[in-house]
Amino acid sequence: MLKYLQRIGKSLMLPVAALPAAAILLRIGAADVLDIPFISLAGGAIMDHMAALFAISIAFGMSKDNHGAAALAGLIGFYVVIGVLAPAAVESYGVTDEMALAAFGKVSNNVLIGVLVGIIASVTYNRFSETKLPAWIGFFSGRRLVPILTSIFSLILAAILFFVWPFVWTGISAFGDWLISLGAIGAGLFGFFNRLLIPLGLHHVLNSIFWFNFGEFIPTVGAGAGVPVYGDIFRFLAGDPTAGIYQAGFFPVMMFGLPGAGFAMAATAKKENRKEILSAVISVAAVAFLTGITEPIEFLFMFAAPVLYVIHAALTGLSLFLANIFGFLHGFGFSAGLFDYVLNFGLATNPIGLLIMGVAFFFVYFFIFYFVIKAFNLKTPGREDDFETNEQEIDDTIAVESSKAARILEGLGGKDNIVTIDNCSTRLRLDVKDADIIDEKKIKSAGAAGVMKTSKTAAQVIIGVDVQFVADDIKKLMKETKTKEE
Repeated sequence: MLKYLQRIGKSLMLPVAALPAAAILLRIGAADVLDIPFISLAGGAIMDHMAALFAISIAFGMSKDNHGAAALAGLIGFYVVIGVLAPAAVESYGVTDEMALAAFGKVSNNVLIGVLVGIIASVTYNRFSETKLPAWIGFFSGRRLVPILTSIFSLILAAILFFVWPFVWTGISAFGDWLISLGAIGAGLFGFFNRLLIPLGLHHVLNSIFWFNFGEFIPTVGAGAGVPVYGDIFRFLAGDPTAGIYQAGFFPVMMFGLPGAGFAMAATAKKENRKEILSAVISVAAVAFLTGITEPIEFLFMFAAPVLYVIHAALTGLSLFLANIFGFLHGFGFSAGLFDYVLNFGLATNPIGLLIMGVAFFFVYFFIFYFVIKAFNLKTPGREDDFETNEQEIDDTIAVESSKAARILEGLGGKDNIVTIDNCSTRLRLDVKDADIIDEKKIKSAGAAGVMKTSKTAAQVIIGVDVQFVADDIKKLMKETKTKEE
């Protein structure tokens, strides 16, 4: 079950990757920037169809070979569901209850519907994409069968949702209202669990609930006027003055706090290792500050010193709590880095105050990490008893990307140990025959930030923002080796 949820979380990153494009277009075309409506309309078009993008992306990402037929099936299934459950259609079935009709009005761009349909499409593809039909209907065999069956299964889903969706939506709304009523405490709890779930890769699942479902806002001006939007991110980008509660507190942590933690690890490293650790920290700190991608820093201490990671999760919760207490509201289209901070500055509430809070968090993280590492003699990078500097070895390895991939592949136990390989935004995700034979030290010497064995037959390698290229290189190496053997 955990592995399946991790795959969903990975697939959720595909539509989320479209958010920066939507945010940039919306902001550039906004009245307070360039005031070019058609540019804002282009960004709004992406946001207005995010649920469909979720259906497509999950169907594609969870299909066994990432085939376009699965994506097409996801889109077809989504249109079936929203067509059958459209308010006008539901009303024609004899439904007159206003609350039920209002609930069905939330179906057309609800990402939860997209997720459900995407899962159905991927399961259908994985089960039936190789099915052979009798000759007289043989044209519809294999992948051509998948959209047909997906439409049928989606119709069944729509029939089920016809009876349960009003209750589901009422429950989601009630829970969302309750959480929002907690104010700063609710925001703090979200921040804490958001970080705590990262080692399992399940934070994307949690994020999709808060960022894409909770709360409703109907813009009265701009490109999306009159069209309701849901979730903290979409509401913020659409101009909701109350949105950003579940986003603002991440800016101080990602732009300032974690870099502070990184410099604390460099400062506490053994003197002979300090230069190498500092060099690594500067690189990953810059990525965190500019883009908000923090996993490369977090994996420097996540497993080496778990107590630091719990402290980090607690400080993230504290940051979201304080941002709410102080009335700071800010949001992002991708993550809480400098690019999003500047881009959405005009929509934010007291962004300068948030920046000051961020500087304070740099020192909070630095001194807490420094003290805890020293007090408990934690084996963070550069403090290990058997730490060896392999600068020349690393330089030789990463000089050519394919060499980096080759060393990682070797550390994974070679191609014979790999069952499947995929990637999300920063990690390689692998199914392997035996996780115990993975050589973590060798993989890290190739420049990886960390290795996580999630089970006896599954592992993740934290690479960074260039993970896709490393994954592609490994796949090429595996293919080339297979060809030579044949």
